[in-house]
Amino acid sequence: MAQPLVKKDDDRDDEVDYSPFLGIEKGAVLQEARIFNDPQLDPRRCSQVITKLLYLLNQGETFTKVEATEVFFAVTKLFQSRDMGLRRMVYVIIKELSPSADEVIIVTSSLMKDMTSKTDMYRANAIRVLCRITDGTLLTQIERYLKQAIVDKNPVVASAALVSGIHLLQTNPEIVKRWSNEVQEAVQSRAALVQFHALALLHQIRQNDRLAVNKLVSSLTRGSVRSPLAQCLLIRYTSQVIQESTNDTQTGDRPFYDFLEGCLRHKAEMVIFEAARAITELNGVTSRELTPAITVLQLFLSSSKPVLRFAAVRTLNKVAMSHPTAVTNCNIDMESLISDQNRSIATLAITTLLKTGNESSVDRLMKQITNFMSDIADEFKIVVVDAIRSLCLKFPLKHRSLMNFLSNILREEGGFEYKKAIVDSIVILIRDIPEAKESGLLHLCEFIEDCEFTYLSTQILHFLGIEGPKTSDPSKYIRYIYNRVHLENATVRAGAVSTLAKFGAMVDGLKPRIFVLLRRCLFDNDDEVRDRATLYLNTLGGDGAVVETDEGVKEFLFGSLDVPLVNLENSLKNYDPSEKAFDINSVPKDVKTQPLAEKKATSKKPTGLGAPPPGPPSTVDAYEKLLSSIPEFASFGKLFKSSAPVELTEAEMEYAVNVVKHIFDGHVVFQYNCSNTIPEQLLENVTVIVDASEAEEFAEVDSKPLRQLPYDSPGQTFVAFEKPEGVSAVGKFSNMLRFIVKEVDPSTGEAEDDGVEDEYQLEDLELVAADYMLKVGVSNFRNAWESMGVDFEHVDEYGLGPRDSLAEAVNAVINLLGMQPCEGTEVVPPNSRSHTCLLSGVYIGNVKVLVRLQFGLDGPKDVAMKLAVRSEDETVSDAIHEIVASG
Repeated sequence: MAQPLVKKDDDRDDEVDYSPFLGIEKGAVLQEARIFNDPQLDPRRCSQVITKLLYLLNQGETFTKVEATEVFFAVTKLFQSRDMGLRRMVYVIIKELSPSADEVIIVTSSLMKDMTSKTDMYRANAIRVLCRITDGTLLTQIERYLKQAIVDKNPVVASAALVSGIHLLQTNPEIVKRWSNEVQEAVQSRAALVQFHALALLHQIRQNDRLAVNKLVSSLTRGSVRSPLAQCLLIRYTSQVIQESTNDTQTGDRPFYDFLEGCLRHKAEMVIFEAARAITELNGVTSRELTPAITVLQLFLSSSKPVLRFAAVRTLNKVAMSHPTAVTNCNIDMESLISDQNRSIATLAITTLLKTGNESSVDRLMKQITNFMSDIADEFKIVVVDAIRSLCLKFPLKHRSLMNFLSNILREEGGFEYKKAIVDSIVILIRDIPEAKESGLLHLCEFIEDCEFTYLSTQILHFLGIEGPKTSDPSKYIRYIYNRVHLENATVRAGAVSTLAKFGAMVDGLKPRIFVLLRRCLFDNDDEVRDRATLYLNTLGGDGAVVETDEGVKEFLFGSLDVPLVNLENSLKNYDPSEKAFDINSVPKDVKTQPLAEKKATSKKPTGLGAPPPGPPSTVDAYEKLLSSIPEFASFGKLFKSSAPVELTEAEMEYAVNVVKHIFDGHVVFQYNCSNTIPEQLLENVTVIVDASEAEEFAEVDSKPLRQLPYDSPGQTFVAFEKPEGVSAVGKFSNMLRFIVKEVDPSTGEAEDDGVEDEYQLEDLELVAADYMLKVGVSNFRNAWESMGVDFEHVDEYGLGPRDSLAEAVNAVINLLGMQPCEGTEVVPPNSRSHTCLLSGVYIGNVKVLVRLQFGLDGPKDVAMKLAVRSEDETVSDAIHEIVASG
């Protein structure tokens, strides 16, 4: 067998472990495997060779078909040996080799013989191997033996059969489900592992039958489970039943909760912890229900076992996110864990204390954390930094001490992710706590003096350019910024030039000094730096006089790019250099990149039937070109938005139809993309009859029928409606496909002269408020929000009623408005009871709109929302509120 690990010398610092398998080669091991054919077998040597083969297989070494077959047949000859250790190795190698169906027959008889052997070890392992390598046909032959094994008196044999059943359930569920009676009997076994495996298998058999799972949980919670492992499983199943149950807490769920609470008094620690964790994770759990679980976890905090301390503090850390007050009683115990030898436990203790601590304990915590930070890895430090940021936002008056702490650790050694987490935290604190702005900016300035990460330097310089000019003394930051021009790489130097220009644009008194510095940058050896300096000198006015900067210049320097970068890139690539300058207003603002003629994966019917082929231009460009080529629609003006195709027929129907909604300022055009999937038919004079009786603000003005629709050749028909100009009129439209159908001769492909008029009912189509909104993001929402001003701001509060989760409410409002989420705020952290979502877009009429949504849970499930809208037009701000109020 394997040699023991050898120490290089007695010095523990220089201790090196040597693997007995180091440097073994597949070819040499396959040569050694020939000893399996020796008449006189050496069990010890054979076991060593099998160990090497297993090592190679588990290291990812692949055997060819011939090599695997040769090894397998050689291994089967080892069944003649009576050595128990070698027999166990034979079982393992057969499972790993996974022989083919032809080869399995060779070993089946030996394994079936072992399965009925008097030696329990042989029986258990033979069951495991047989179930692993056999198919359904052989399984029916040995099913009787497996049923007997499940209720066998020997727990090793019974467990082997049950575990095999769990694996077989994935491939042969109909056979395993016939074992329910035997498995039910095994659940009552006195052997801990047998009961555990039996309960796991029984639950998997019944997991798709909710009523059966309820009955299983109800019967077992009365106290028939003795195994701690099985009890843990039962707690998990009980928790699932409670979560899925829609009954009232005081009626249907109460007996199960009582069971969980009763498990807190179990003699096994694993059961106590599992019950406590299950209670803390219940939906809508109250403080009264949490109390017994928190009490038990508090006792675990002082346990001598590290695993119990870790489990308890980790669970309390999660509870602190949603119920911080419930955990405050454990703060004294957790403070003692800050000096725990296990750094994971200490980190979790600190972050939990930061979530649950009060304002008076902040300074004391900071002193303890300062000594602790040098002893932990970067990944733990990031967790602590995030917790400190949350604490500072919770207690803004403590920003000075917390900001100083972040500044101190920013100067210490650390990797990129760690430093980025600290910088991000300082930036957020500066934005959200006005009193922290000046000190925070100085901390960042000191950091970039010795920052080794280009990305962080440019991010800080960009932030300085936005926030620095708004401080009481902007001139003190100029030295730090200009130092970057002399001491850094080209990327940072270019960022510093842009930041200097922003100071010059916003602070008129600094203009002469800024111009001197920018002129020095004209001699830089990097093209980008020189070009930026030239651009900003010309933009700001090269004479350097102390005059007020033009608003257009400020918009150029500070305004957000209101077109998606991917669209701008595509437009620049397709721009043909000529006398006509590139116009950024020609870049489409719609962020959708869905192709027009996307084919369905499951059939030949396309979704964007007959639409222009996707190419380098954006979706809106292609649609606009198509519509402008139709004389009837040429007078409608510039296309504002085109929707994604909406299916009006089900899959695999005779005719496939989808519609694209084209929105103009005073018109809406429905483009019906049609496809005929019947080879023996030709459709002519294809039109869609639209009933707008449920869309009172719309009046049909024109339609363009499709002359012919042959088999598998997509075509288009259009219907245009007039609507009030600049208004987001909504309504429902009924659609009927009308056409003349002619039979086609399959042999000649020619259609008959006479046809029959026919109709085909399509799904209804809705025009909703989101159709009048373009998804257009902003790079810096806070800056865009402030520059929009409060002139046309409209704020109101709404009750959204009961919702399954906060995330569902957020997604519902985003979909209702059809706007672009900014800065990742569409993602709601788990267990959050409040959330802020930022949205931006362009409303019909090319009116920019910004929305700030603040959600909060009002009771167990009811969601309340505060909606703040800023736009360039008061009527648009009011319209957004009307959409939410009516939605």
